[in-house]
Amino acid sequence: MQKTQSGPGREIFIRRAAYAFGLVVVLAGLALVVVPQSSRFAAKGPSNTGHDKLACTDCHKEAPGTFRQQLQAKISFHLGLRDTDPTFGHDKVSNETCANCHARDQDAHPVHRFLEPRFKEAREQLGAESCANCHREHKGVRVTMAATSCATCHQDLAMKNDPLDISHRDLIAKGQWTTCLGCHDYHGNHKRLTQTKLEDAYASKAILDYLAGGPSPYGLDLKFPTQWKAP
Repeated sequence: MQKTQSGPGREIFIRRAAYAFGLVVVLAGLALVVVPQSSRFAAKGPSNTGHDKLACTDCHKEAPGTFRQQLQAKISFHLGLRDTDPTFGHDKVSNETCANCHARDQDAHPVHRFLEPRFKEAREQLGAESCANCHREHKGVRVTMAATSCATCHQDLAMKNDPLDISHRDLIAKGQWTTCLGCHDYHGNHKRLTQTKLEDAYASKAILDYLAGGPSPYGLDLKFPTQWKAP
């Protein structure tokens, strides 16, 4: 019958095991900092559709100033000696960051439009003035905004010459908000003709699959292709 190790020998074994475990943890932490490719292990979730080849630093830029300066600025802000709250570590991903790859001269829903006073409700409900509020990163999808979010701004859509065979007013009255993206490309960046018959609209499932990262029902021919290129 095998004897259980006890006494000083057991204590030495436990101590060495604890040291080894601690060393592994430290080395793993250093790897996350030193090795660029390992930074993905620290990400909050999977990259969104089309972003899988981006490095974290492509979007998350280091905030200005040294660690000491950032810390001092933070303390000054909380003591009321500074008007603005400084960024610590890395800057927030801004619309400008997104525009570095997704710049468009024409956009059916440019984010700056939502800064107008009439879109106060849209800002409060959707945060549509920020790219990242509709395309939240690390969710593993293409779009995180709900497919029915058009209802926030388009409750009153009376058109003098409605191009659709069923009026938009009737669709709104029936609450058929899932049909909007079946005809309309939100940003208008695909080279295509908008449907004029409701029966030709893309099925809701195709739209939901697309928002979740699936194939585009609008086609692949873009007016303003993405500018980012792998190094």
